[in-house]
Amino acid sequence: MIRIAAFFVLVAAALAGQKSYTVNLLSPAVFGGVELQPGEYKVEVSEQTAVIRKGKLRGESPVKIESGDSKYDTTTVRLDTSAGKSKIQEIRIGGTKTKLVFAM
Repeated sequence: MIRIAAFFVLVAAALAGQKSYTVNLLSPAVFGGVELQPGEYKVEVSEQTAVIRKGKLRGESPVKIESGDSKYDTTTVRLDTSAGKSKIQEIRIGGTKTKLVFAM
């Protein structure tokens, strides 16, 4: 009985550190080596890693979570296009001061 309770405490602690957001891409972009097509994606952030997924498609990248000066009105995706393909550089989460910055 104690083992089961300890298991649920560990699972709850792990899930408490994970946040998820919804992002809409308007154009193709690369994230974690995966090319994403326009559409709606789920972004899951856990400690220093972010995962973007849609169905079986999954990209993963190191992330740095920063706080902006004021709340962002809408969720926006900033792209780096210097290498010929658009790569997701950061995501600003609408309604929060949260900015997800990705390693390039």
